[in-house]
Order: sequence, then C-alpha cells, then structure tokens
Amino acid sequence: MVSSAEDTSIDPDTDTLPATSAGASVTRTTRRGIDRGLFIASFVIACGIILIGWAVAVAVTGDDGIDRPEAIESVQPVENAVQVLQQERIVVDLLAGYEATLVVDGIELPTTVIGQSDVDPQAQPAPGQQVDLPTTAVFDPGNAVISFQPVEGAPIESFSQGTHEARVIFWKIEDGPEAARSYRWEFEVV
Repeated sequence: MVSSAEDTSIDPDTDTLPATSAGASVTRTTRRGIDRGLFIASFVIACGIILIGWAVAVAVTGDDGIDRPEAIESVQPVENAVQVLQQERIVVDLLAGYEATLVVDGIELPTTVIGQSDVDPQAQPAPGQQVDLPTTAVFDPGNAVISFQPVEGAPIESFSQGTHEARVIFWKIEDGPEAARSYRWEFEVV
C-alpha cells in the first residue's frame, strides 16, 4: 500500500530532509558544541604570547640596566662581574673632553697622561725589545680612556680573590678637578 503521507526521515549522508510535495528540500543545520579542552588550550597559548610580548617590551638589558653617569661610556670589568682574573685590566672609557683618576680598593693610583710623560714619543724600540709601561694608571686624552694594569712594581701588583671596588673620579677638562664627580662599581676576582 502506498502511503500519501510525506516521509520525514533525515538522510544521514546529506543531513537534509527529503523533498516535500512542493519539491523543495529543507536543510537542517546542526550546531556543534565548543570543545572545552581546545578552548582552554587556546586561552593558555594566547595568554603566554601576550606575556612574552609584554616581557620583551619592558625588559631592561645590557648597559640600559646600569645607572652609570652619562660621561662614562663603559667600564671594564663590568659592574658586578663575577669571574675577573687577578691580572685583569681596569678601563674606563669617558666621553671626549673629560679627564679622570682611578681609585682601586681605596688606593688612589698615580696617573700618567700620554704625551706628558718622560718617555720620548719619537724613540722607537729595537725589534724584540720590551717597552716599559708606567706602573700607574694611564690616561689617554685623545680617546678619553683611563686604564690600569696590575703589574709587578705597581701600587697593586695583582688582585686577590674576592670582591674589589673601583672608583673613577672624573671632570670636564674645561671645569677642572674642582668640579669632579665620581662613580664606583665592584667586581669579583676568582
């Protein structure tokens, strides 16, 4: 027997209702629920990316993290260095137009200014001959750099193991030593 009633079963392959007597098929949309695990994982990843971006934006690294006077371009060994050798050279690079003296572990080092010493700049050492450097701090006015190398006969012959303090006293040449300022830092010798 043929039934005149319309068949309202859903075709599982197409997710549509069969055609009606008018000939139009009706498509039924199914709504899929949110996968809770996928949502949580996506949220955690998004928060991680935001935190990484924020950390990069506010990070302070290198010389930006050091509160050093503008007149001092760099120091060596760097502030709070922890593996400095006993014969490490102390170097302070200043802006052009400054002079300085060094104080290491409370000992003010005598300073030899390049071009103002007893050494004849025209004298050339013979090949293989050792050049005697002063056992003082050496200031190079052309580069505005003061340095000190611990050597035998110097006020400090080597650094003992432990923490040491270096201080540079610096001033603009035009203002003179009366307007001097200072900067101190520490380093650890192994």
